[in-house]
Amino acid sequence: MKELILVICAYLIGSIPTALLVSRKFFGIDIRDYGSGNMGATNTFRVLGSKYGTIVMIIDILKGVTAVALFNLLPFYLHHELERTNLMICLGLSAVLGHVFPIYANFKGGKGVATLFGMLLAIQPIIAVSCVGVFLLVLFLTRYVSLSSILGAVMLPICVLWIWNDDVVLYRVFAILVAAMVVLTHQKNIGRILRGVESRVPILKHRDRRKSRRK
Repeated sequence: MKELILVICAYLIGSIPTALLVSRKFFGIDIRDYGSGNMGATNTFRVLGSKYGTIVMIIDILKGVTAVALFNLLPFYLHHELERTNLMICLGLSAVLGHVFPIYANFKGGKGVATLFGMLLAIQPIIAVSCVGVFLLVLFLTRYVSLSSILGAVMLPICVLWIWNDDVVLYRVFAILVAAMVVLTHQKNIGRILRGVESRVPILKHRDRRKSRRK
């Protein structure tokens, strides 16, 4: 029963509609009426710019971290590693579910990538850093948040199954499912990238201007 209460709390934490709150507070708009219609960091970068996109991304990451950290409220899990890992995964996934289907925003949220990263950061920091390294490298090279998210997610099962070879079955299944989910939820983005019409985030403008002047 206590675990169920924590899972519900994790869902409610994940449901906090960060992008919606920021867009209404500072711009008087509903972020879901613009861009891709998603209530996540990627669309916030696209519609509101890098400053507010960064704010939303950080808070969404913290939602995942905070949800996973709820296991500390049950002393039993502090001394049982396998059970702790399983509970942490359940708490993190509940937060991601809340982000994608937020009860506070008519169940219309974002794609959950930032919250997924926060969850991973709390469970396996080294693997999380590896994934975010891929994300940042791809973002620097392409300025596509969607492509960066996809390749960062694909890095997760590569790390879990082959590089670190983690033996927790639920964690291995989780890694594969996360990569598959991120790819599936970005089908439209993949199509736009292939057509050359995907929006790039407004960063590295000075680099782009220098390139334009050289041309």
